[in-house]
Amino acid sequence: MSEQLELTTSTKSILNNKWDVVLSNLVVKAGLGFGVGVFASVLFFKRRAFPVWLGIGFGLGRGYSEGDAIFRSHAGLRTVKA
Repeated sequence: MSEQLELTTSTKSILNNKWDVVLSNLVVKAGLGFGVGVFASVLFFKRRAFPVWLGIGFGLGRGYSEGDAIFRSHAGLRTVKA
């Protein structure tokens, strides 16, 4: 019984850690997309809104695809070398 409880606790811990990584990654990617969109809007597109929305969309899409890869991996959390 205690082995099952430990397994459940460790599984929940891994899942919580994955959610933390995915959500923080999603926020960072969307923020970077926002920044690039604002930069492009100011420099190239006479302060129009579409580059900002496009940048946010690319950031959210990239965050979603990396989150999907994290949840599909069977080895726990991926490590990224900086």
